[in-house]
Amino acid sequence: MKRLRDDQARMHLVMMLTLTFSTGIVDAVGYLGLDRVFTANMTGNVVILGMAIAQAGGLPILGPVVALATFLLGAAVGGRLLRGARVGWSGRSTVTFSSTGALLVGLGVASVLAPPEAGTPWGYSVTGLLGLAMGLQAASARRLAVADVTTIVVTSTIVGLASDSRLAGGDGARAPRRVLAVLAILAGAGVGALLLDVHIGVGMAVAGGLTMLVALAGHLLRARRAELAAAEAAAAAKEASVASTDTVTR
Repeated sequence: MKRLRDDQARMHLVMMLTLTFSTGIVDAVGYLGLDRVFTANMTGNVVILGMAIAQAGGLPILGPVVALATFLLGAAVGGRLLRGARVGWSGRSTVTFSSTGALLVGLGVASVLAPPEAGTPWGYSVTGLLGLAMGLQAASARRLAVADVTTIVVTSTIVGLASDSRLAGGDGARAPRRVLAVLAILAGAGVGALLLDVHIGVGMAVAGGLTMLVALAGHLLRARRAELAAAEAAAAAKEASVASTDTVTR
């Protein structure tokens, strides 16, 4: 069982890095394809909104507001659905991540059929639904509690990388995963920009597909853990029964 727990921890890390990669894709699509709007990185969104309110550089106001509001809604829905669920992967995690993936894939297909344009009702609708999906994903990822990998931001990860490094007098124990998290969102953003040259909907669909793969992997891992736990419980019950029989015989 200990080996399974170790394998599960590694799998959770891989899944979170995959989601971080997909987040980079989504943010690239939003920023480059939907009038400079972040739909996952709310820190960037708030900064853009602040500059827009100050009327700097012709930055958009409505798009960031829509993304921020729907992100909050998605995170609230995720928090509500996962309230009371065990820390780590649960059946509810499968539902929330699958929903996120399905929504992203659906948006990708819809965008291929009707490409969203910045400043149009459909463009704002896509922005809002992307924000909703990313908020739901962020709340679900938070429940997995994988240290240093949140899937949506890497600022705190970079701070941890530097402040815990050997240069700063630390042991640098978590440096590999922190570097991987930064590289994952960096690579995702690059891939998202390249996919945007193909079609704006392709990046959304790819991000959604990756999220659904994560949901499937988490579900299978949870099922395997349940099987092993049941087998251990049965073996323990059998041993207790044999011990009880031996005691009575004596």
